[in-house]
Amino acid sequence: MGNKIAAIWLLIGLSACGTTNQQVVANLQSVDNPVLAKNVILMIGDGMGLGQITAGMYANGNHLNLERFPIVGLQKTYSYNNLITDSAASATAIACGVKTYNAAIGVNKDTVPVQSILEEAEIKGLKTGLIATSTIVHATPAAFISHQPMRSMYEFIAQDLLDSGIDLFIGGGYKFFNEQRHDEKSLIPKLERKGFTVSSLTHEELEDVNLANTKKLAYFTSNDSPIPEATGRDYLPKASIIAANFLNSHKKQGFFLMIEGSQIDWGGHANDTKYITSEVIDFDKAIGKMLDFAKKDKETLVIITADHETGGFAINPKSRMDSIQGAFTSSYHTGTMVPVFAYGPGSELFSGIYENTDIYHKMRKALGFDRAPVVSQ
Repeated sequence: MGNKIAAIWLLIGLSACGTTNQQVVANLQSVDNPVLAKNVILMIGDGMGLGQITAGMYANGNHLNLERFPIVGLQKTYSYNNLITDSAASATAIACGVKTYNAAIGVNKDTVPVQSILEEAEIKGLKTGLIATSTIVHATPAAFISHQPMRSMYEFIAQDLLDSGIDLFIGGGYKFFNEQRHDEKSLIPKLERKGFTVSSLTHEELEDVNLANTKKLAYFTSNDSPIPEATGRDYLPKASIIAANFLNSHKKQGFFLMIEGSQIDWGGHANDTKYITSEVIDFDKAIGKMLDFAKKDKETLVIITADHETGGFAINPKSRMDSIQGAFTSSYHTGTMVPVFAYGPGSELFSGIYENTDIYHKMRKALGFDRAPVVSQ
């Protein structure tokens, strides 16, 4: 009902601007019966609130690719038992559609595993992928592929990833998969037996991987956490377009891809304005690549949001476009709502104000997962 009310106000405005009554009715009906998306690209800027977006925009010459999105909404980020969520609970809400306790990975408040949108996409035959500028076993990517009671169980999350049906993952954390594990058992041979081409920055650049002969790709960008963009990390925009093209190579299947700009959050925790703005700009470059892909493809829904805001970040007086003077209320997360941007088939579902769990249900609806199968008589 909330989406329909939001759509009515939106479409009243469109009508006033010259949109015909027939167009208004057609667009309103699409909220309940959206054109289905074949692919979904979900991009999560960890810790990216409105202050971080604004600072990144001003620091980038007063422009971000985010300005190209026609649909904007707001989501409530609180977890099951805490007004201030952490990344694990928020990512689980987005990925699985349930509120849970802070630190939970893909489980509900009673630690019972819940299926994620990525896992359902695999079951329905879509290709799937994860990209992060943190370790690939960090809280946000983990919630889409793992089921553990605590986010710190990195080696168990790595095993869950191995046991999944994912087709591509790119991020740091090689040490959680090799002989540096506490059990000293490398998961790399098992990945290779499952059909993965396993590569890393220490062996070859991402662009040099022979994707034409690759069925599945595991690409490690660092042994532990990747370095910040400001000190040389540059893989996110190119990894994003490589992943989209790779997953889209079997065009009839469709795909689900989650991309996290992880270190916006780390800049917030550090109360470091320049760290925040450089990470927002890097994330926005990847957003631009995905938006260009979707505009050309015409069957891809792109969703941009955050798991929470970090730092209580604000832009202070005496700031200029080329010199943002940031201020912080915390070195942790805050409870403020965060924006949601959407483009493509099903994007109209994402206007308005709603719970973070609703993102899961809106993605399922956009993909047609909520529709009962047609039974022939």
